[in-house]
Amino acid sequence: MNEISAPSALHATWRDYLELCKPRVVSLIVFTAIIGMLLSTPGLVPVPTLVIATLGIALAAASAAAINHVAEHRIDALMARTRQRPLPQGELNVTQALAFALALGFLSMYLLVAFINGLTAILTFASLIGYAVIYTLYLKHATPQNIVIGGAAGAAPPVLGWTAVTGTLDPHALLLFLIIFAWTPPHFWALAIYRRHEYAKANIPMLPITHGTEFTRLHVLFYTLLLVAATLLPFATFMCGGIYLAGASVLNAGFLYYAIRMQFDTRDEFAYATFKYSIVYLTALFVVLFIDHYWPLVRAAWL
Repeated sequence: MNEISAPSALHATWRDYLELCKPRVVSLIVFTAIIGMLLSTPGLVPVPTLVIATLGIALAAASAAAINHVAEHRIDALMARTRQRPLPQGELNVTQALAFALALGFLSMYLLVAFINGLTAILTFASLIGYAVIYTLYLKHATPQNIVIGGAAGAAPPVLGWTAVTGTLDPHALLLFLIIFAWTPPHFWALAIYRRHEYAKANIPMLPITHGTEFTRLHVLFYTLLLVAATLLPFATFMCGGIYLAGASVLNAGFLYYAIRMQFDTRDEFAYATFKYSIVYLTALFVVLFIDHYWPLVRAAWL
């Protein structure tokens, strides 16, 4: 692989570097961080803060994604889902990818420290290390509960957005953290069921491999129930109103449908359908949070 990758890496393109950033994953991270910013204030977020904080958080997430590519490039070569990535294909070498990741991380920290606030920079750096180092290098290969423990890094973006505007940790921001933290296991385990043979080939101890798919399906249902409970907390604590409650109820009904049906419909294709719905679910839930938050301002402007 090294003999092939070295000359090929000379022809790396911007698309190869973009793929290192996992743009689809990072876009969801950035989206939830932006919603965290918008929910942190009753009015509008200052444009400079919105732009710079978004860029800083996005660069940190991209840096963590690139480090993940470096750490797992040998495993990626074994899995059909990942073998077309730049490192397994030899479009980039490890040195190039790592230098790119460190540059993104440095720029992210500079922007957040210089133009936002220290708390956001510290929490963002902790999230970067949590995903790129603690989860990727250790937890993922150490325990079938890897995604539960490592999910804290992925749940941090709304908190980062909130602190970027306020400079403080707010209990309501932690509710957003809790929602994504509870969402991550059913989201990822549905995919792990679908991709379990590839994870087994790569010798990664995902829950469907170590405990079987039936056990994993039960855990998907259990964590979906926890997720439903977590999504009710913003309404119960008067953070959100009726628009959010209605939207969250509809979305929760959909997730419960998938989670319950998974107990009887054991087709891998349905597990993958559950995974896809989970992405729609989280995106729509945060859209509803946004609409509920700004509806009073919109209504006041109309009256």
